[in-house]
Amino acid sequence: MATGQHKIGSGFGYRSTAAEVLSGIDLSGKLAIVTGGYSGLGLATTRALAAAGTHVVVPARRPAAAAEALAGVEGVEVDDMDLGDLGSVRGFAERFLESGRTVHFVVNSAAVMACPETRVGPGWEAQFATNHIGHFALVNRLWPAVSRDGSARVVSVSSGGHRISPIRWADIHFTSGYDKWSAYGQAKTANILFALHLDTLGRDAGVRAFSVHPGSILTPLQRHLARSEMVAAGWTDEEGNGIDPSFKTPEQGAATQVWAATSPQLAGLGGVYCEDCDVADVVPADADGPGVRPHAVDPDQAARLWTYTADLTGVSLSS
Repeated sequence: MATGQHKIGSGFGYRSTAAEVLSGIDLSGKLAIVTGGYSGLGLATTRALAAAGTHVVVPARRPAAAAEALAGVEGVEVDDMDLGDLGSVRGFAERFLESGRTVHFVVNSAAVMACPETRVGPGWEAQFATNHIGHFALVNRLWPAVSRDGSARVVSVSSGGHRISPIRWADIHFTSGYDKWSAYGQAKTANILFALHLDTLGRDAGVRAFSVHPGSILTPLQRHLARSEMVAAGWTDEEGNGIDPSFKTPEQGAATQVWAATSPQLAGLGGVYCEDCDVADVVPADADGPGVRPHAVDPDQAARLWTYTADLTGVSLSS
């Protein structure tokens, strides 16, 4: 079990916003890379970090759309990158490394959720490939810039959806019996395990990694869900208006990933799963509600997933 995986009493909570957790923190001179930084939680994260003085680089599959969404936000640049294409990830990383700049924060916020069965690359299941493999390759290829300063943080945006599924070692890529929610749950478990092992490998270089659950928020992440499915879940009404009072705003949803990236309260910690701007407690696998499930904070599973993904991608900072 990950050391330190328990609440620390941050003083922030469920309704805290990204601006609130950054109050009094000057990030001038810092550089962040935020995937998905032009939509939903990623956009709220970009805006909050930029307002605190951070220069934010947003790699985007749709750079023109990203530039439009970020128009007027000072201190932001957009580049081209598709997480589902490892050649594209390599190209972005090479361009960034050629600039000679140092990375202080990486926020892996881009994701797909509950999409129809889709294959990318050599036949990989798209949710696992985009949410996990692409981010794994990105951080590993950027490692010289991430590790240069000796104090960087990497934030892996997961979800309470990790409770749906551990890593399905017998059939990770759903070669038969595809289920969109099981695939999503596995990918979100992978996000947590990635941060756990990255922290183990990176801490001697001063790099700490965290995974986070942002909460439930209506964003473009739900684009693959039918209106009827969201109505049945009690998320929206028939017109698509949010009706679940437990849902957060994008600014509230971004708070935990911004807190994990920047808060001095996390000094000396790493490899932990956070929610509601605090470190989460480990809860039983069959528990309802908040907390991280044991299968997602198992260091042996984390090490196994790292080795598996390094073999798939051909990159690893540990090699």
